[in-house]
Order: sequence, then C-alpha cells, then structure tokens
Amino acid sequence: MGFLATALVLAQAMQATARPDSLADLADKISPSVVNITTTTVVAGQAGPNPIVPEGSPFEDFFREFQDRNNGNGDRPRRSSALGSGFVISEDGYIVTNNHVIESADEIVIEFFSGEELEAKVVGTDPNTDIALLKVEADKPLPYVNFGDSDTARVGDWVMAMGNPLGQGFSVSAGIVSARNRALSGSYDDYIQTDAAINRGNSGGPLFDMDGNVVGVNTAILSPNGGSIGIGFSMASNVVSRVVDQLKEFGETRRGWLGVRIQDVTDDVAEAMQLTKAAGALVTDVPDGPAKDGGMMQGDVIVSFDGVEVADTRALVRQVGNTDVGKAVRVVVFRDGKTVTLKIALGRREEAEAIPVAQPQDDAPAAPTEVLGLTLSPVTKELGKELQLPTTATGLVVMDVDESTEAYEKGLRAGDLITEAGQQKLTTVQDLEDRVAEAKEAGRKSLLLLVRRAGEPRFVAISLNG
Repeated sequence: MGFLATALVLAQAMQATARPDSLADLADKISPSVVNITTTTVVAGQAGPNPIVPEGSPFEDFFREFQDRNNGNGDRPRRSSALGSGFVISEDGYIVTNNHVIESADEIVIEFFSGEELEAKVVGTDPNTDIALLKVEADKPLPYVNFGDSDTARVGDWVMAMGNPLGQGFSVSAGIVSARNRALSGSYDDYIQTDAAINRGNSGGPLFDMDGNVVGVNTAILSPNGGSIGIGFSMASNVVSRVVDQLKEFGETRRGWLGVRIQDVTDDVAEAMQLTKAAGALVTDVPDGPAKDGGMMQGDVIVSFDGVEVADTRALVRQVGNTDVGKAVRVVVFRDGKTVTLKIALGRREEAEAIPVAQPQDDAPAAPTEVLGLTLSPVTKELGKELQLPTTATGLVVMDVDESTEAYEKGLRAGDLITEAGQQKLTTVQDLEDRVAEAKEAGRKSLLLLVRRAGEPRFVAISLNG
C-alpha cells in the first residue's frame, strides 16, 4: 500500500510539472526564429473624392481649380506599407508566412528578433492555403524552428502564438487548442482553432506546441470588431509543411487531380441510391480527364480512394490533392447496387481545365405537366435560347415549383434543368412519370434527380408520397 501511495503521489507530481509555471523558457527558445515582415507596394495615386457639382454650377470652376492645384501634373504613385509575421524554417534562410501578407508586394523586409533587417524574395505562393515561402540571404546560419505533427494536437493542449500584432513588434500570447479540423472557405482548409490572442499583424506567425514545434500558421480571426475575441485560426502544420516542400522544390504547388464534380451524400440521397450509410462523394459530372479515362461515371459514389474510406467530399478533395501527380490509385465506387474498383492515374489540378459535358438533344415540344410539385416542359429551341442552355441540352425544364412541396424546400426553382431521374436520362415528362412509378413499385421512398443550374450539376432526392 505504501508503495502504491508513493507511486500515486509521484504520478500526480509529474502531471503537475507537465504544465510549466512560466512560458518564459519556451519564449526565449523560439523568439530568435520568429520574424516581423514589412511589405511595401507602389500603388496608383488617388486624387481624392471628387465632389459632385452640377454642370453649369457657379462652383464648377472653383472645384476644378482646387483639384488642379492639389493634383499638380496628375495623380502621383504612392507607397503603401503593410505588416505581418513569419518564421524561419532553415538555417539557410527559408521563411514561411501567409500569402496575403506579401501578395502584390514590391519590397519585403524581414526584421529579426535581434533587430537585424534583410530583404526577402518570394520563392513561391499558394493562395489555396494562404501560404507563402520567402528566402533571405544571410552571412551566418539563422536560428530556425521545425514543424510539428498537427494531427497529434488535441483539444485542450497548450499552444503559444508569436508575431507582430497591430504593428507593436514581437509579442507572445498563449492559450489552448479550442477545436480541430475547422474549415473556413477553401477546399484544402484544415485549421486549428485557438483562443491564444491573434490580431492583425499576427498573420503568418507561428503557433507553437509546448515543445517549441510549429503546429500551425496563424491566418485568420473571427471578430465583430477586428480585434481578438479568442477565436483564431491557424492552418495546420501538416498542410503547410507539404505546401512548403513543393514550393521549395518546384516554386509552385503540384496537387493531384481526379477530374470529377462531386457532392456530399445526404440521408435521403443514400436511401434513394440504396446505400447502407450517408458517406462518400456522389459524382455529379465527369468531364474529360483522369476519372473519365479510368471509367468513372456520373452517379457513381466514391466510397474509397487509394485504400482510404471516403467520409465526405471535403475529405476526398484533401486526400486527392495530397496525392502525387501521376500516381495510379485504386478508387472504389458504388454503382448500380454494387461496388466497382477503378484504377485511375491522377492528373495535376493546377493544369486542369473544366470542359463542358455535351448531351444529346431531343427538341420534341410538349405542354407543361406537373409532377412531384414541379411544372415541367421538355427542352425546346425557344426554352434553350431563353435559358441560355447549350444547343445539345436535353431534359425537362422546370417552369414552376409549388412552394408548399419538398421540391421547393430542396432548392429547385424555375429555370432548372432536370436531366436524369433514378440515374436514367430524361427527354419527356413521361420518362419522369415512368421513373416515379418504377421507384414506387420497388418500394423506394425517394427518387434521385440530377439537376443542372447555370451548367452546374447536383443530385436532389425527392420523397415519393403515397
């Protein structure tokens, strides 16, 4: 018992000492690797606001003379400065920051913790993750920091942010990881949310774990007033390190490209397609590209990519983007009630160009008919011209939507084009009515429609009442 009590006391003591009473030692360790960034941009001069003076007004000549005196010989260019943060990742002078810190800059000056200043050049940028890689030439090895594994960061872990908030110079703030895997707006977003104070000027600065490794790059804040309210976002280091490696090697990013348009699988879509769970990525379009060459079809549900189960579209986009260009991967899709394995050689996303999908045309005129709360008409030359549809377009045009129906609730609107029902092509309203009858006979609760709006496709599952 005495031994167990002693062991328990020691364990509690070790746990207590895991939290430092002070972060001063860590701050001393990492400070030399953090930098302030000042950018200068030459912008066109502005003549200032022009007063609105009615033509013929007695004040017209007065304001014209006033502007001439202030403008001189015309608008003169002026220099605009901005501030940000960054950190050194190698002793030979590579520096990471946000792309928006240095975007369009004519001059970039790096200020080190020691007060030394060096001019930097841009090695490469990635607007998709808002990351930029810079390089300075120093006459001695520079102190630097390493990337940590952001996947091991847990909600509640202590973190430290350092940078140049509001232009006040080197400053440290501390907090915890508030959330993981946050998405803001980009396809490759993987943000760590933290309550460590992050303000304007902190952009591009590092977020450290307690071992002094960089687990994130401070990028954005959520605030109604522009100041920190404890909701800051740092791009995860595992995303950043991969981008940085490519920028260092190629001067640009090289992401894998599958070549499909996709949407998430919702519960009603899963039921309509007889999937066992609402997971995977539903293929809405397959333009010319790697996926089409590999045999993928519109209406396939991608359930596995390169041996990894696909949770949703965001997970698939990130995984494809992180896969090497040219790699042949196995993609498992759900098609017609069974799984099919495809082998697809990935292209490069940066070089990809969207190609419109050509469809056959049937211009048979017919009176509008109501089905599933939708007033529908086959595509005619007149409708196609009015809606600016491709000349090869076929399907059913939504003329009106009953606002009390599920179709309206699911977002269908007049002008939409329905090209498929139950993953079969539509050319007439009778085709749709046949698909509805077949689904009801099979005991299905909903019918999957392929809807195009302004050329963009998406699947919508509509319940079959009765």
